[in-house]
Amino acid sequence: MPSALDIPTPVRKSTQALNYFARLAASGTPRPELSKLKALKLLFFADRYHIRKYGRPVSESKYFAMAKGPVASEAKHVAEDAKRLDSRARSYARRFVRQKGDTFDYTSIADVDRAVLSKTDIEALNFAWGIFGHYSKFQLCQITHHYPEWKRHARTLQRGTHRRVEMDYADFFDEPDTGYNPCHELSDKDRKIARELYLDSQEVAKLWK
Repeated sequence: MPSALDIPTPVRKSTQALNYFARLAASGTPRPELSKLKALKLLFFADRYHIRKYGRPVSESKYFAMAKGPVASEAKHVAEDAKRLDSRARSYARRFVRQKGDTFDYTSIADVDRAVLSKTDIEALNFAWGIFGHYSKFQLCQITHHYPEWKRHARTLQRGTHRRVEMDYADFFDEPDTGYNPCHELSDKDRKIARELYLDSQEVAKLWK
């Protein structure tokens, strides 16, 4: 059994975030499974909230713009039990979440490892569930299309030359279309400062690699 410390951070964080959503979905309902598509969109909103408020995303995954909206890559691999995960990462994820048969749903099979998620991670996940959890997976896809970090890649995706385009977390600080929840309000001044602090943190992180 692999130690959690041996697993890449984006896989650990994504696994527990998806597990957390699955546990929320199972609470008080006879249908314990959760759509992978819906969970990935909820994770996007949690990541957007957390990076705008605290300077980093929950999942720490690499994001791609795809036809159905933003997708956290490592989280997608976890939800799909993808062979792209190495054997240790896949074994770790399987301890907590499992695909529901031959479907596009998954379910929680173990308690959330709270040691992996911080208090602010939980805050962000609860925000995403509380604000967006009542929407269907297809509604969530359409909603994400109104956020600038996805919209800037829409034409490229529509041309059909790319199935996915890498997104930039710095764009998460920009504002969505009017009427859509920004996932933590920021004034123009605070938004500029928050983006600059995030970019500075990325430069520091590069020095340590």
